[in-house]
Amino acid sequence: MNPRSDTAVPGGAFDEFVGGAVSISNAQRRWTPDDGPLPALYISHGAPPLFDDGPWISELFGWSQTLPKPRAVLIVSAHWESAPLALSASAAHTPLVYDFGGFHPRYHQMTYPTPDAGNLARQVAALMPDGERVHEHGSRGLDHGAWVPLKVMYPLADVPVLQLSMPTHGPGKLLELGRRLHPLREEGVLVIGSGFMTHGLPYLTREMAVHNHPPSWSSDFDAWAADALARGDVDTLAAYTSKAPGMPYAHPTVDHYIPLFITLGAATDAEQPVSTTIEGYMMGLSKRSFQVS
Repeated sequence: MNPRSDTAVPGGAFDEFVGGAVSISNAQRRWTPDDGPLPALYISHGAPPLFDDGPWISELFGWSQTLPKPRAVLIVSAHWESAPLALSASAAHTPLVYDFGGFHPRYHQMTYPTPDAGNLARQVAALMPDGERVHEHGSRGLDHGAWVPLKVMYPLADVPVLQLSMPTHGPGKLLELGRRLHPLREEGVLVIGSGFMTHGLPYLTREMAVHNHPPSWSSDFDAWAADALARGDVDTLAAYTSKAPGMPYAHPTVDHYIPLFITLGAATDAEQPVSTTIEGYMMGLSKRSFQVS
């Protein structure tokens, strides 16, 4: 299944994809304890343009199909920075957050009515240090850093999903938070850090975006990150402000890069070499994504 890219019809590539994907997702084998821990993922998540990009849709869905369907998903998105630590609403069918503008109204009408995630909320709270209460926002739904990629990966919306806020920009503290989340993987929970490997939107020209021509600050940063990940060099990744080429253009704000430290922290070994699952560019921005065991 390889839907075409279609920008003439808003969400056209997703419409072409979803009919066949529903039956495949419905038949997907569910996680059992015999499978062992699920991996942790870092996803360059995209925004509504993902629904117009057939090849990227196929890559994300194909990735999800290489894994058993998780018992639940816990996702940390670049689009929710909040301290102290907080959880999104765990009730079934909580409305989404449409935290984007300038796109066709169709994307503001999309839904993703996931099941109740109350059990996962209690598990997450139990993993935090004694005395550290995790507040649950009773009405906050999933933002687009969560529901956009998950709507492609699990189009039936049959997996409970909970979003955890990103409480700090510090790589060390995010690695520690990821380590606290590691036990969830052994319970069939898919832990995801959701960002974008490069995200210099203010510095893209129209030609770069329309023709998907990555500027040097995007390609240089991406190559640097790929090399450090392949070597398991967490110290270099954490020193991105001083060591990474392309800064600060690749990340004028760091919110889309640092979720990868949640993913690495949740790994069995944060310094293991990492292989990329998805690479390439969208509008000149690197969509590099990976998983760790």
